Amino acid sequence: MTSVPVIGVDAIDAALDRQGAVAAIEAALRDGVDVESDSPRLFSPLDRGEFLLMPTQSPEHAGIKVVTIAPHNSERGLPKIQAWYLVFDAETLSPLAILEGAHLTTLRTPAVTAVAVRGMLRADPRGPREHIDTLAVLGSGPQAEAHVRTLAALMPIGAVSIRGRNSTRAAELVARLRADGIPAQPGDGHDLRDADVIVTATSSSEPVIARADVDDDAVIAAVGSHGADHRELAADLVTDADLVVEARASAFRENGNLLQARELDAWQAGRQAVANLPELVTGAFARREGHPAVYTGVGMSWEDLAVVAEILRAAQSADAMPREGDSDVRK
Repeated sequence: MTSVPVIGVDAIDAALDRQGAVAAIEAALRDGVDVESDSPRLFSPLDRGEFLLMPTQSPEHAGIKVVTIAPHNSERGLPKIQAWYLVFDAETLSPLAILEGAHLTTLRTPAVTAVAVRGMLRADPRGPREHIDTLAVLGSGPQAEAHVRTLAALMPIGAVSIRGRNSTRAAELVARLRADGIPAQPGDGHDLRDADVIVTATSSSEPVIARADVDDDAVIAAVGSHGADHRELAADLVTDADLVVEARASAFRENGNLLQARELDAWQAGRQAVANLPELVTGAFARREGHPAVYTGVGMSWEDLAVVAEILRAAQSADAMPREGDSDVRK
């Protein structure tokens, strides 16, 4: 039986950089991926946590990300979230590769956010923008860092502020970013109101920003909370904003930022306009002057597969795909 190549962290990074991941997401959207009918994420309970399964398919591939969530792992010095991605040929359903899934998520989530942020900046009613004057980030974990690095790779950024519950970890993130030439500094009481782009990447289940905290024309990307009962944004910010989500179907199922701001039937009835990502990238999203623009995401299966497909293509073209018998790749 032929062994299946395992593509680890180093091989993923060698095959696709942050800008390439952004391009993969945008290409999938422009090529007509049907975000509204993408497979729902599936949760299955376990004695020590839960499985999260994310299946999807494209004309070339079928794929599934298998995630384990173990809330008590931090007490053992182990990751709370671990994952692997399995990709198959769409025609034969033969396995093609296994990829390290946690690193894949850290690559694709900020790539999706970057597509949304760039689209909302280009839709600024005061004139299209291709840069960020001030970026404020709430959170200091892996996703917070990955979002800063992805946005900095995509467009010029004048200044970056970092705020987190753990001041030591936030200071360490600032130091890492500054060492790589990104103009980061610790956040203070004025960083949100002065920012033209804000990213929330926290694990908070309660709002961390409200309408009064942000500028009238700010762009906000909320990517940290997961589940209908969790949110990072206060209701008054959501209901006053021009909204973008990955897909309305997934947002109305599980996006707490929306579902805690209005009842589900109000969203389904169209009481407030909600654009999806295909509408944003094709120019169908309009912003109002004096209102913030908000993107709020939950993570979708098609996003992983779009990035995985580019990793496979890049690895194969560079002859970097591990062959049967290779042992190197599990980093």
